[in-house]
Amino acid sequence: MTKMREETEEIPVAVERLLKSVPDSIDPVAAALRARDPKVVVTIARGSSDHAAYFMKYAIELVMGLPVASQGPSIASIYGAKMKMDSAAVFAISQSGASADIVAMAKAAREGGALTAALVNTLPSDLANQCELAVDIKAGEEQAVAATKSYVNSIVAGLAILAGWAEDYTLKNALARLPEHLNTALSIDWSEMIEPVSKANSLYMLGRGPTMAIAAEAALKCKETCELHAEAYSSAEMLHGPVSLVDRDFPVIAFAARDAAENSIVEIVNGVVAKNPHCYISSNHAGDAVRLPFVVTGHPLTDALTLIVPFYRFVEQLSRHRGLDPDKPAALKKVTVTR
Repeated sequence: MTKMREETEEIPVAVERLLKSVPDSIDPVAAALRARDPKVVVTIARGSSDHAAYFMKYAIELVMGLPVASQGPSIASIYGAKMKMDSAAVFAISQSGASADIVAMAKAAREGGALTAALVNTLPSDLANQCELAVDIKAGEEQAVAATKSYVNSIVAGLAILAGWAEDYTLKNALARLPEHLNTALSIDWSEMIEPVSKANSLYMLGRGPTMAIAAEAALKCKETCELHAEAYSSAEMLHGPVSLVDRDFPVIAFAARDAAENSIVEIVNGVVAKNPHCYISSNHAGDAVRLPFVVTGHPLTDALTLIVPFYRFVEQLSRHRGLDPDKPAALKKVTVTR
């Protein structure tokens, strides 16, 4: 068993461990956000952590009605710009908490007046030290280079903060049931995609809203573990040029949750399936595309999040099928320190 598969299978336990820490580590952050009442939220992250931040963007905008922007860390680390962030809340997300540019941007945000919170898998860490508040996402040690547990737990930490901040009991209840739903997701098999995808030179990952963050993470994992070019697009952008590349040897994987965007994703996929028989979608309304099984969690945000688990299982299998080791991607390190 590879470390990547092992760690993917640890996701439900890691999430349950994190949720048990809500009263001590997450509720204080939610209370601080209610007290500050920010007018905008900013995220600082890179790689899989940035895809977790992308998920939080949609969740915060949907639940709180607040705009969320991603801040380029080089603004502080390279350009040394001073930021005016008095009315902002900032989430800095990092598995290691060690990247100098993320730390520098968090420091600049705090000095600019923002309420800063770090979501990290390593305490103590430089990033946690630079932020007013720090949450241990409790993913546990990750030995595989490709992030799995830390991606999911970063999102769950963000959703738990959001549920407390908004006093959203529907979301709180969905999170309480999430470990069992993630456990179910581990049994879902997407391996029917292995043969057609392994023969491709490139593919698209589609999503919309929160599943766009899942598509972005899925595309990164294809590149990291399978040396396979994949690009993530909003299904709304699919027809604005990218569709011209799609042919029968260009697979499309669409991540659809049980939310308001599901029908629009289905419509786009069904529009390209005539050009390409290798179109896959996690929806019961797949039409002529191939239906991917999924877990119904009872909440659109947790519906979206659970989709990454069968994908992680699939991409680990795909990597081995292509003769690669998903635990040791070429030229990549577990901790990437950027400036």
